[in-house]
Amino acid sequence: MKAGVGPVAPFDTDPLRRRDWLVGAGALGLGGLGLLAAPGSAWAGRQVEEPLADSVRSVLSAAIANSAPPVPDFSDTEKRLSHLRWLGAMSDRLKKKKPDFQTRIEFLQTVWYETRRAGLDTTMVLGLIQVESAFRKFAISRVGARGYMQIMPFWSRLIGDGDPSRLFNMQTNLRFGCVILRHYLDRERGDTYLALGRYNGSRGRPEYPNAVYAAARNWIHPDA
Repeated sequence: MKAGVGPVAPFDTDPLRRRDWLVGAGALGLGGLGLLAAPGSAWAGRQVEEPLADSVRSVLSAAIANSAPPVPDFSDTEKRLSHLRWLGAMSDRLKKKKPDFQTRIEFLQTVWYETRRAGLDTTMVLGLIQVESAFRKFAISRVGARGYMQIMPFWSRLIGDGDPSRLFNMQTNLRFGCVILRHYLDRERGDTYLALGRYNGSRGRPEYPNAVYAAARNWIHPDA
């Protein structure tokens, strides 16, 4: 996969809009790694199951079925070096949450790949994962949402093979989460605030989007 390939949301390409949500997050003063992701917390369990048009279901299912491995392919040396700088910096920041080096690198590589595949902002998605699961692979909410991005089991029936146990697989969970968030962004015409609210099941309320924006500040990097 070529770096950067895929649909890109407006907040990802417009530096002013991206700056605005990062600055706004900073104003909340909620940036600590442990503050927003206490053990046992889960937000996305309030996702609402809703009917999907056949065309939408087909697109989402096709995105999930594409099992290309998360191996980046760069068009030039500078892009590769930029990625390696980002990977090293993120690995250092994530060390307390994921002490094993290989596990940490595989997780970050997969997040990087899946966010670009879905046209999402990697920094924001890392913030979302921090809020949702505190980077715990086997996190389960009180209503059964699972894994890093707290995917509700009904999604495995709607756009997967119906086996919710697969939601604990790292790549499966991150791919479902990114595809679902991309779907919500498309529904909200690129409005990150509303898409995050829909992902959480609290569309229009500020608590969850603000929490994600604040957590995302922990993952800002010039090479992101």
